[in-house]
Amino acid sequence: MKNLVAKGATTLALLSLSALPVLAQDTEAAPAVSPEVAYIFNTLLFLIGGFLVMWMAAGFAMLEAGLVRSKNVSMQCLKNISLYSIAGIMFWITGYNLMYTGVDGGFMGSFGPYSFDAVGGDALDTGYSTASDWFFQMVFCATTASIVSGTLAERIKLWPFLIFTVVLTGFIYPIAGSWQWGAGWLSEMGFSDFAGSTLVHSVGGWAALAGAIILGARKGKYGADGSVHPFPGSSMPLATLGTFILWLGWFGFNGASQLAMGTIGDVSDISRIFANTNMAAAAGVVVAVLLTQVLYKKVDVTMALNGALAGLVSITAEPLAPSVWQAVFIGAVGGAIVVFTVPLLDKLKIDDVVGAIPVHLIAGIWGTLIVPLSNSDASWGIQITGIAAYGAFTLVASAVFWFILKAAMGIRVSEEEEALGLDKVEVGVEAYPEFGTGSQRI
Repeated sequence: MKNLVAKGATTLALLSLSALPVLAQDTEAAPAVSPEVAYIFNTLLFLIGGFLVMWMAAGFAMLEAGLVRSKNVSMQCLKNISLYSIAGIMFWITGYNLMYTGVDGGFMGSFGPYSFDAVGGDALDTGYSTASDWFFQMVFCATTASIVSGTLAERIKLWPFLIFTVVLTGFIYPIAGSWQWGAGWLSEMGFSDFAGSTLVHSVGGWAALAGAIILGARKGKYGADGSVHPFPGSSMPLATLGTFILWLGWFGFNGASQLAMGTIGDVSDISRIFANTNMAAAAGVVVAVLLTQVLYKKVDVTMALNGALAGLVSITAEPLAPSVWQAVFIGAVGGAIVVFTVPLLDKLKIDDVVGAIPVHLIAGIWGTLIVPLSNSDASWGIQITGIAAYGAFTLVASAVFWFILKAAMGIRVSEEEEALGLDKVEVGVEAYPEFGTGSQRI
């Protein structure tokens, strides 16, 4: 171990010495790195960004576990680890090629499993490892499915949900994503969505909305007189931990979407993205806290948590171009969206357990729509066209498949099973058995 440390220190010293002549040169004429070095740094960006976004799966799991009732916590944990795994397999079997291979200005790519190129030769021409690119794109796909999980919690059967996840991650999301990130027809028009306010978050939100409408609300959530009965979550500490994990993962989500780290300019842009991403989230929290105090005379911690997430979703469509004040404004509006949209959904009797529709769908629309504020290359008309296209495709495709599942196998547990909790009837392992009825203490 000491020898390794000594070698590392020696290497670091040599690298520092070798950098001295560069520091003496004109900073405006900094030499470009070699293709091999750029390849290494670009690949590293994809890998670091990828594992940060992968860690967001833990954030979704903890957020949902905290916001559902204790009798449904194990179910949410099972759904989240399952959907992440399904997304990984489906994005290899069909997803990546549908999204990126042979789109050529069209509506989808090609079918078939994705193969990873070896290092060297033609692979160097890409500027990064193709496996690292696949991994980074795959974790975005999994994020889309996580959004659906929270909305439909506490009353959906496990297997219909997992089958829908297969369709969403293997077909709906990749086809929709090809329109922009795969150089499809919306990309040709000039639509702009840097890291996925619409491509990831609104697509997940539309799929969740279709499911929530067809599935129906939880038993007892809405009274015949129009009253709303709150169902408090099991653990605010878990929900808060999940939010912080998601906030951390978002730096990979937005920062690594720069897709290059081989130049000083790229690294500077990534730093700016980090700063804007953080400021938007902070603004979302502050606005949610202030608004709930004014409107309800008490601060709602769940609104504050979702305010952070809405701020993050809002800045995702364009995290590089805005000034700091613009980033704050964009995130602040995202926080306000949550506060006003949650009660609106309740009035419409759309039961969204974790608030994913306001956070991911509505704030995603807002973030995509406001891109021209800071990016002069974006067009308001084209942004609206893209938002409408993604909404129509995802809502219809998702609704069709939800209806098929409902007719074929049913998608909702019985009232008795819902009352008992999905941990007991669907999973068989309760998250908090000592709190259950008839449980034994050891």
